This record gives sequence, structure tokens and C-alpha cells, in this order.
Amino acid sequence: MTIGHQSTDAGRTAAPEIPEQPGVDPRLHRFATVKDSFGDDRQWHYLDNIDLLAERGVTPRGTILAVHGNPTYSFLFRTLFRDDIDWRVIAVDQLEMGYSERTKRIRGLQDRITDLSLFTDSLGLRGPIVTVGHDWGGIISIGWALDNKHDVVGMILTNTAIYQGLGESLPKALQIASAPSIIRTMTSGTDAFLRGTINLSKPPLPSEVKAAYLAPYRGSKRRAGIEQFVADIPADAMHPSRATLERLAEGLKDMKVPSLFLWGPRDVVFSDRFLRDLFERVPHAQVHRFENASHLVWDDADVAGTIAEWLQDVYGDQKPGDTAVPSLERGPKAVSTFADQPPHVPLGSRITELAEDPATADLSAVVEMNGGPDGGRRTITWRRLEERIADLSAGMLAHGIRRGSRVSVLVEPGADLTAVLYSCLRIGAVAVVADAGLGVKGLTRAVVGSHPDFIIGIDRALIGAKVLGWPGQKISVQTLPTVDRAVLGVTTSMAELMNEGSQMRALAADTRAEDLDPDEDALILFTSGSTGPAKGAAYTHRQASAMFSAVGETLQLRPERGLVAGFAPFALLGPSLGAPSVVPDMDVTRPGELTAAALADAVDALGSPAVFTAPAALKNIIDTAGELTTEQREALARVPSFFSAGAPIPAPLLRQLRTLMPNAQSFSPYGMTECLAVAAIDLDGIEEAGSGNGVCVGRPVPRVEIAIAPVDELGRAADHAVTTAGVTGEILVRAAHVRDRYLMLWRTTREAMRIEGYHATGDIGHLDDQGRLWVEGRLAHVIPTAEGVRTPVVIEQAVESVEGVRRAGVCGVGPAGTQQIIAVVEMEEDHRPGRPAQPKPAPHELEDSIRRTVRERTGAEVTAVFTTTTLPTDIRHNSKIDRTRLAAWAEVALSGKKAKL
Repeated sequence: MTIGHQSTDAGRTAAPEIPEQPGVDPRLHRFATVKDSFGDDRQWHYLDNIDLLAERGVTPRGTILAVHGNPTYSFLFRTLFRDDIDWRVIAVDQLEMGYSERTKRIRGLQDRITDLSLFTDSLGLRGPIVTVGHDWGGIISIGWALDNKHDVVGMILTNTAIYQGLGESLPKALQIASAPSIIRTMTSGTDAFLRGTINLSKPPLPSEVKAAYLAPYRGSKRRAGIEQFVADIPADAMHPSRATLERLAEGLKDMKVPSLFLWGPRDVVFSDRFLRDLFERVPHAQVHRFENASHLVWDDADVAGTIAEWLQDVYGDQKPGDTAVPSLERGPKAVSTFADQPPHVPLGSRITELAEDPATADLSAVVEMNGGPDGGRRTITWRRLEERIADLSAGMLAHGIRRGSRVSVLVEPGADLTAVLYSCLRIGAVAVVADAGLGVKGLTRAVVGSHPDFIIGIDRALIGAKVLGWPGQKISVQTLPTVDRAVLGVTTSMAELMNEGSQMRALAADTRAEDLDPDEDALILFTSGSTGPAKGAAYTHRQASAMFSAVGETLQLRPERGLVAGFAPFALLGPSLGAPSVVPDMDVTRPGELTAAALADAVDALGSPAVFTAPAALKNIIDTAGELTTEQREALARVPSFFSAGAPIPAPLLRQLRTLMPNAQSFSPYGMTECLAVAAIDLDGIEEAGSGNGVCVGRPVPRVEIAIAPVDELGRAADHAVTTAGVTGEILVRAAHVRDRYLMLWRTTREAMRIEGYHATGDIGHLDDQGRLWVEGRLAHVIPTAEGVRTPVVIEQAVESVEGVRRAGVCGVGPAGTQQIIAVVEMEEDHRPGRPAQPKPAPHELEDSIRRTVRERTGAEVTAVFTTTTLPTDIRHNSKIDRTRLAAWAEVALSGKKAKL
């Protein structure tokens, strides 16, 4: 089927036939004849929804002008034409591209900007206008916006660039395509460049979508514009378009309109370095990175849906046609501003106080366990820790690390990590903390996505930074040989910075940021990535101070006790509270492998400290208790309090731990990276609460409020909060220590703050009639069955009560509302750490026992049961079952296809 069209805006003209396009209403197509920058009449093709809006009786709020790049055309923007965008949308095919005219003219960057202005003038377009640009269409849309500032009220950019430094290499894909010897063959002589672009998406685009992208470019003459675009990349100073590019790059800094950048970070052409450059020029822009998206981010992610939400947030209060530019500061208020505020204590000030007090200056602040048969350890006093922080702060300032600089900290827990973190906080730099527990892929996403200005790391991290292309100036922990420095691109070391800082301090240099605003960014802490790519939670100094105080109060940390941090990131907590800290001799990337002996040795290093471990460590501590010496058992008996968070802890496990730490009060705090202490409960409280639907995690800690967003029959959480007992829904939290936002995840932040004054945690649970919180799992793992919504934890608890079952994970398969429950279990006799083995159908006797037990205890029906050697878990905690992975496997396996867990 083909479609013929004619213009209603710029005179009628002969219209070429256009094949039917998936997702494009045929009534959107338009043609217009307009004089171009050379004075010739040229035919444009574009998509325009003005008639469709009129049919619906909608007065458009304004106009969205969408400009494609190379080698796409207006089809790229087909998803913008949707009912919840009450704007006129015009998506053009640039001349030489799509279904617009092939003119045989060579068009440079300025020609295309002028062509576009002549086109919009012919349509009589006036403000308010929001420009949208992708690829090289981003540069052209910026040029148009600068030339039509009086009409522009907003700007949206997706995977584009505005500047290519003269000393910078082009992305490899463009280097190859633009090579003089093959540019014609790659771009116009064949469709290699075109097919290479549309094949970047993973999973592959549907065949009908690929066909639509290819359709207007059949034949070398139809692809001449693709070659022109590649040839027009102004990579050197003598290129004809270079002056225009420089003008636009500088002019962009003056575009003071609401802006939104939407990015696919897997793009091999417009990588994150171009996003960094754009953000430096437009620092007020909202940014959302779709982690799994590539160059064609419009096809790979819900870009249009995100734009619809952004338009409503920014312009929803304005009347149609209002040309006023909205405030650049619009957005939801931080959750922390709605909460009861504790006194603000500058982070790190307690270190200075203890270092300056003769009674405490020479007491232990940080103890490093060196391991080995001699049980070696290194102790740093408060006095020495303060000296290291002061020296390093001065050295960092001298090296160009300034207030607001982002510093990715890739240092193992201990004195060095503590010094780097608190030096950053002292001078106002933003410390980016993404621990090795995220794995190589997760750590790479975290570092690259945080756009650090500097990386301070151990040798292994710097090698990874070099190989994987992590951004930021490199600083080593240890001073490296000259050759190693050159190979890794290292500019200096911590030791050199401290030496220089010491000399500066001798000259009375000030190492503290003047008038540091408590509401400036202080920390970016990355989530575990257990329910998707790890997210960077940004904390201000005020929020971070409140968070450290809340955790300290919850864990009852006191200076005379100290803290054993069996989960490495918590080693940063103790110094801020004046409590000495030690990390056991362990692989910090595998907290589940902490042994009882290593824990006991760490306890002994501090006397009688509080102990914090990841939940995954508890089982291994108990399993290795037989290796303890008498002295090590005595050390564990001195522990006054024990804590574990990251996943709810069953009471039987806490009872077993009492045999090792008989004098410890056992707490199981509930929290998350976004709000590290929400509720807490001890073993007595767990036993008092008894069994119920989920795991009881206790009452809110001081200055925390908890509410519930009820779920409907399809498992969707409401947009309102209730505190009614017994209502199951998404857990909402209000506290002074809730993170400020997610880094470069505008839509995720918006969703988590959709209910004013609360952070939506993504966990599901309910409050009981005594105000205690019960956690039932993750909202994303809710199973909407035909009999009602089921939550996973209570079903897993029932499965785990069956004899021989070590651990269970449940998931739902099928359409929402009629999903079937699938259980995958580890058996005690078959458990083997490592990669999960391919699940197998459970023996009939085991399956019958599990199905009967679940039915009796919960009323739910389990459809199928499988066994495996070990369940998939998150990387960092080694404890959260990856139910999403189980569901993906089950969907494929139960359809009769081969699936891999």
C-alpha cells in the first residue's frame, strides 16, 4: 500500500508515493514547496498533526519542531504523535533526506540551518516552540533556535553533539565512514552506513521498522545526502562548517530555556563525552540516560513518553500559546525538605574535634587488617587521620580539584579511602562512591554515567579505567613508576598530593571550602543494581549529614565501641560519628564469603565494637564457626550489638548467630542506598511480631515517616499515600536523609517522587496495627494472578519451610491479571556456590509438598517447581534473589524454548 499527500500549508505540489509506515498515521504526511538557501524552490516532506489536533478539539499548547540527523528522517519521531502531547508536532525531512527533494546541491551546516528557517517561515510558525534534535539534527536545531530565540521556550536533545575539539579524534565509526578513500562507498555507493546505523539497536529493530528506515534511500542517488552529512563533519580548523560549529557551541551557553537531554549511552558515535560537553554548556538541563539504549534511542527506549511527562511538568500550568519561558528551576521539591530535620553537623567535623583533643588524638580511628598468618594490622590515629585529610585537601586544591568537581573514588576500604572521601567533603568536591561489588560492567556504567572530573584509584581500577575508557583525570593511590604512569595516563598520586599539601599548609594555606552551602552536592552513592542498572543517588551535605546521624543512632554507634564493617561501604560511616572502624580481611566484592575467623580478628582489633555485615555473610559465618580458636570465640562474645541490612533477616538465622555473639543485641535495620535507615527491629521484636505476610522490619527510626501507595489488581501502585493498617502497596518514605535525586535519571527521579513529600522505594509491603512495617518483596516482582495480587516473600517463606529446601525464589509468568506462580529452589544437598545450573523440573514428591505447603500457608497456587544449584542474586550483597532473571528464564522455558538462567 502507498500513500499520496498534498500540502495544506505552502501550496500544493506533486507528491511522491510513500509506503505505509508502521506507527505513522497516513494523515500526518505533508509536502511543501519552499525556496531554499540558494533561492531555488524545493519540495519538503514533513509530518504534521495540526489537523488531527483539530479533529479532537485540542488547541495546541505550542509547537514541537523535530529535526532528524543522518541517516534517518522524520520517521524517527513517529512516537511523538500521541494523545498525551497536546502540542502541534512538526517533524521534517531535511532536503536531500527522507522523502524530501534531492537537489544535487552541496549543503553545509549553515545552509541547512537557513533552509530550516525558510521552511518554518513558510508555515508561519511562531512561538511557543520547543525544538527537538537528534544526531546532526541536534546541531541544526540548536542553530535554528539561536536564530529564532524570540520563539523558543524549550530545547530537547537526544544523542547529538555540539562540539568536536580540534585536538580530539572523531569516534571510530565516523573516522572509518569519513575516510576519503571509502566515504562514497560506505555512504552513498552502498547502504552500509545506513544499515550499520539501524543495526546498532539491541535487541534488533522489527523488520518492518528497518524496512521503513531503508525505504527512502533505495539507490545511490537517493543516498547522496547521507554522504553529504558525513563529509560535512567539521573535524579540522579549515573545514567550511567549522566557523558555524564554533558559533553554535558558544551560543548554546546563552540558551536559558528549559532543556531536556535524553541519551542512549551505548551509542558508538555520540558517546557520553558529548553529553558531558552539552551539560557543561547547559548546566540547568534535565538529563535522563536510558542505560540499555544505543544511537537510535527513540526506538530503543520510551523517549516520547519521557518527553510527554517533561512537557506536562514544565508547561502544564501555562495556557496554550503562552510564550513566557518557564522557570529553569521547576521540579519537585526534595523529599528531605518535608521531613523533621536533625541539627546539621558538617561531615568530617568530628574527626577534627577528636584529633585536636589530647585525650583522643592518639586513639585508633581506622584499623586495616592486612591478613596473612601473622594477622598483621595497621592503625591510624585520629591525629594522623586529620593530618592526612588536611594534607590531601590542600594537595587536591593545588591540583585543580575544586568545589563541585566530581571525584570517582576507587580505593579499597581503609585509611586511604577514608582520607580521600573526607578530603572531598572538606573542599566541597563531590565524591562518587561506586564499590567493586557492582562488577566490571556495573562499575563501568557507574563511573562513566557519573561523568567524573577525576578518578582516584588503586592500580587495578586505573588499569580498568584505561582499558574501558573511563573519563576523568587519573590519580593513583601509590606513586607509580614513570612508565606505568605514562601507560595509564596518571598525572599524580595521593602521596604526591599529600606531600605538596603538607608544604602548602606549612605556608598557612586554607584547606576548607569557604561558606560551603549544606544544600550543595556532597556524595553520589550507587545502588546495588539488584533490580536493574545501578543508580547514582545524589546527596547534599545536609542530607548526607542527616543520613550518617540516622544510621549512627539506629546502630547505636558510639566512639567507645567502634564499628566492624563487614560490608565495605559502611567503613566510611564510623569516622563521621567519631567511631573507630575496621574492615575484616575479606574480598570486598564478595561480602558473602566473610568467614567467622576474619570477623573475629577484626572485632579483636577494636575490643568490643558493633558489627555490621551483609545478609549473605551470615550463613557463611555460621558455617565456618567450627574453625574459630578459643581467643576468636572470646572476641565475638564481646560484641555488644550486631546489624545486618540489605535484605530482611529471618529470625532463625539471628538465633543461630546468638551462639557466636551471645551478648550482642541483634538488629535487622531496613533501608536502601536512597535512605540508609528507615526502620529497625531486634530479634525480640521479630519473635513478638510472629509470622505474617512478609518479613517484619520494625517501626520507623526517629524522624522517619512511612506510608503505603496501594496496589491495584494488576500490581500497579497508586499515586496517593495511606497509613491504614493492612493495606498492601509500595512502601513510601519521608525523612531528612532521603537522597536528593538520581544522577542523570530525570524520569526515574520523577517516578520515585510522584507523591509529593515521599520517596517511593520500589519495595512492597504493609503496616500492621502496631505501626510496624512488613516487607513483602519488590513492586516489580508482584504477581497479579486471577485470584488476586500475590507478593513473593510470603510464598518464598512457605517454600523454604519445606524440608530440604535451602532457599527459594518465586516469579510470575503470563499476562498481568492471570499470571502463574513459578518456584525455583536450591536444595540443601545439591547447593553449590557459583553460577546457577540450568533449572530442572523438581521431583514430583518435592513439587507436591511445596504446592501443598504454599496453598495451606498463603492460599496461593504454585503452577510449577524447578530446582537449581544456586539461585541468581545481586552482585553487591550476594543476597537479593534476582526474581526478574528468574521470570525471564521461566517465560522462555515454559514456552517450550531453550532458555539459560
